[in-house]
Amino acid sequence: MAGKNQQYAAQYAEYAMEQMRRYGIPASVTLAQGILESANGQSRLAQNENNHFGIKATPAWIAEGGRFGVYTDDKPNEKFCSYDRVGDSYEHHSRFLKENSRYARCFTLAPDDYKGWTRGIAQAGYASGGKYAGNLQRIIEQNSLQKYDRQVMQEMAAQGRKFGVEDNPLRTSGHIAQEAGYSFPVERDEFLFVTSPFGMRQDPTDGTKQQMHKGIDIRCNGDAVLATENGGKVVAVNLNKNTPGGKSLTVEYARTDGSKVQCTYMHLGEVSVKAGDTVRAGQRIGISGNTGTRTTGEHLHFGVTNLYADGTRREIDPAAYLTEIAQKGNIKQQVLHNGNDLLARYKGAEENAADKSLSPDAWMKKLLSSEDSGVGLSGCNDPVVEMAMTAFTSLMLLAVQIDSKNGEEQKAAISAAMDNRKIDLKPLLPGMKACDLVIGDNGKATLRADNGSVQVARELTAAELSRLSATLNNDTLSEEAKRTRVTGMLNTVILSEAASQNFEQGMSRQQGQTENLKR
Repeated sequence: MAGKNQQYAAQYAEYAMEQMRRYGIPASVTLAQGILESANGQSRLAQNENNHFGIKATPAWIAEGGRFGVYTDDKPNEKFCSYDRVGDSYEHHSRFLKENSRYARCFTLAPDDYKGWTRGIAQAGYASGGKYAGNLQRIIEQNSLQKYDRQVMQEMAAQGRKFGVEDNPLRTSGHIAQEAGYSFPVERDEFLFVTSPFGMRQDPTDGTKQQMHKGIDIRCNGDAVLATENGGKVVAVNLNKNTPGGKSLTVEYARTDGSKVQCTYMHLGEVSVKAGDTVRAGQRIGISGNTGTRTTGEHLHFGVTNLYADGTRREIDPAAYLTEIAQKGNIKQQVLHNGNDLLARYKGAEENAADKSLSPDAWMKKLLSSEDSGVGLSGCNDPVVEMAMTAFTSLMLLAVQIDSKNGEEQKAAISAAMDNRKIDLKPLLPGMKACDLVIGDNGKATLRADNGSVQVARELTAAELSRLSATLNNDTLSEEAKRTRVTGMLNTVILSEAASQNFEQGMSRQQGQTENLKR
């Protein structure tokens, strides 16, 4: 009796071979990935969504009407593509590899070079596990899946046909070969969320000082960081997490005029390359983290230095460099700071004219719908968390509109709130020394306040969240009426919690006095 792997291969071999004819991806590799990613077609994702390759639903997929299911994978409540048929999953998997520049090198390999393909897919970061290529090769060899590759190779040779969608009238890829040599340092579907741009800023660890920020800070959460061009040489690696930049690395790219460009990645959680390695565009070279003595939260510090042929060097705005490679590689993603595209100032006049700054409302909606959301809890099935999200976003917009903040100030406040998962409510309650609403890792909302004499911190109940959300989303109320009601609700929570604390402290003192009398 055939094993489960062989049963799966026999059932779906024709799907994999058809993908090999269309795209040149070894059928053996496709089948091995299907076996591994879907647990032989028995995973919940495969059973419920016909998704055999763990492909996640991007905002573009959803915007175009693509269905999705919500599952916990690397992160809680992630959206995964849902298909009508298993064959659609196989087709989308091929397009995912073909249209993603990270896997471009694989398509230079022979269609029956399964070892090269498995190594290439693993190195490009398809899976986080370090033994992915070896696992795929073991599945292929133990189940003789290479026979399907040989069958397609013989068939195509006999018919004089060529591999790949280039010669297929059903071509769906919008990318061309020369576009594959460039990548942004973090993979995103829509935009990179920059929390701190290049230039002078307040020192994040000492608010009394100004400093020159020689890079951009990109919000991350355990993301793969990528080489930006082909032919890069790793010229420096630091594995000491107790240095200012933490674990870091530098990749150097040569230019035809004798100059060089160096890209530096700081605060990494993991470094995947060593000094002297040669890297290609889209290759995973590390994982983002929060290492270093000068960091206040997880992000990627990405810096760019020009080394001129005469020996001089100059740190440049990474946005200028990213604009250059975006134009060369036809990369459409934006690099947004407070709703403004940092690449706009370096684009041509025609492109600039099309780049319009987002309104505070639009910026908040864009952040909430993106994979860079600081809260990142929308779409879950917990009604309390959903209410917390609704209250958080509505309260945030109300809070940032106070004190006659202009549009740019509002967008900056929204960016900070989303990045820190915290809203400053002091504008709503000016009598407080400090007051904020924080979304914890569990997705619950906690109100924290300090009136100068008592500090309180309490998780809001479902009933309190419901009342807040109902008030904030009541279109019949004026903004002033909303502020008055919300302020009253928050004050009630704070005062009741303070009273409870005072009572407990009083009881504790009384109990202590009683114990002393007994002695």
